[in-house]
Amino acid sequence: MIAPEKLRGTGVALITPFTSDGQVDIKSLNKLVNDVITNQVDFLVALGTTAEAVTLSTEEKHLVMQTIITANNGRVPLVMGMGSNSTQQLVTAIKQHDFTGIDALLSVTPFYNKPNQEGLYLHFCQVAEASPLPVILYNVPGRTGTNLEADTTIQLAKNFKNIIAIKEASGDFIQIMDLIKKRPEGFLVLSGDDATTFPLVTLGGDGVISVIANAFPLEFSQMVHDVLNGNLMKSKAMHFRFTDIIKNLFIEGNPAGIKALLNIKGMVDNTLRSPLVPVSPETYLKLKEQMTVFYQ
Repeated sequence: MIAPEKLRGTGVALITPFTSDGQVDIKSLNKLVNDVITNQVDFLVALGTTAEAVTLSTEEKHLVMQTIITANNGRVPLVMGMGSNSTQQLVTAIKQHDFTGIDALLSVTPFYNKPNQEGLYLHFCQVAEASPLPVILYNVPGRTGTNLEADTTIQLAKNFKNIIAIKEASGDFIQIMDLIKKRPEGFLVLSGDDATTFPLVTLGGDGVISVIANAFPLEFSQMVHDVLNGNLMKSKAMHFRFTDIIKNLFIEGNPAGIKALLNIKGMVDNTLRSPLVPVSPETYLKLKEQMTVFYQ
């Protein structure tokens, strides 16, 4: 079982590239995996929100995972997203899955049905009991409609040794500080939001699961490594270089912005699965201009 410290630093929430006719683009995905690993990301996250996983068929998810596992070849830890608003269906899927080549699970809070804290606790109890791998909780109230409160997270972390981290995307720094202050030893608090990575890590957090690291793996990883190593001035300067890009990256939703950036870099087609669509020409142009300025 992977040690939690192996998941400190920068994880990248990989996109799923599509060809212009809407098929999974295996060649571009392989290229992307190699690029982010070469450029110093610490771990990979597959089949999350950024991967448009909810639009992929079972066969496509298997294809994506096998492509990433082969391209990674064990070089960095690999985390797989598995979540559902049906606890029973998720537990069954976990028990039936072959996790060869996968190091941990990222499991989002149940969405749409909006359970209370007891419901969330019991959901993740069953996930932890079913999982043969370490589990990273994923709290993103803006997408799920429910918030995993700090006390519930801490209770889960204390009661289940294989619940090793949380990807925290609430944006609530009172909650984030409670998590960092009350967590058991070894439990990781990871930012789920690129814009809040620097302040979260300066408060004692452990890193990020990042969207922008698809396009800026070296620079974003260096920022995170610098702040973890106490080089605050250098990391703060890099943080402020990113803030305007991040604003436009998410202004029309994720992963529309990051696919636009990767298209600007010539790495993928600017293709998304319905109901998502590419960013507007205006946002695309802003991102292109900002990328040019960033590298000047």
